[in-house]
Amino acid sequence: MSWRDFWNADTPIYVNERHKALHYGLVARDIVELIPSRDAIVLDYGCGEALSAGRVAAACGRLYLCDGAPLVRERLNARFRGDPKVVVLAPEDMGAVADGTLDLIVVNSLLQYLSVEEFGELLSLWRAKLKGTGQLVLADVIPPDIRAVDDAAALLSFGWKGGFLLAALKGLAQTAVSDYRKLRAELGLTHYAEGEMLDILRGRGFTAVRRSANLGHNPKRMTFVARPEADS
Repeated sequence: MSWRDFWNADTPIYVNERHKALHYGLVARDIVELIPSRDAIVLDYGCGEALSAGRVAAACGRLYLCDGAPLVRERLNARFRGDPKVVVLAPEDMGAVADGTLDLIVVNSLLQYLSVEEFGELLSLWRAKLKGTGQLVLADVIPPDIRAVDDAAALLSFGWKGGFLLAALKGLAQTAVSDYRKLRAELGLTHYAEGEMLDILRGRGFTAVRRSANLGHNPKRMTFVARPEADS
């Protein structure tokens, strides 16, 4: 099983439907805050089920939702079929997005599932699709020093605030024996130190800074905001 296979199914990552809804609602709120204008063209790359993407679409001119899992895209198409602002894409369909047209690209909680080489290839793609004034937001990036207990604490805090604490406790126990835990042990997750990420982005033609707050609920993870450097 690959990470793409894992995400092409219902997973134990969300402990219940309330957790899933609150997660996507929080991410959508954070994305809306990043949208530069009402007519902006936005890409959410590796979007997952994006349950609250309607809120993002309402705040911009067009929203592309791109995900590699066929089941996820099927659900997205069913959910947003009536919204003319939303376009669902597979990664291989990114050619349908013209170069130099995107105002904002958000990549949330994806980089840990990609190799460094895959990430580098995508950086070239994203830079080509962005306007010169556009920005790339890489969120929920895992630093090398984060521990499993840190992620667990973040989930429990989120569960306490969101009213699903008991489900979060049960979910942590179930995740420990799930396919996710087995895949994480077999395939690993990709980590980036802050300086390493900034160097990678500079090497791919971006100017970048670390954002003070991460997108979503986990404050131990990192978000970076990058803009294309002008071609010399």
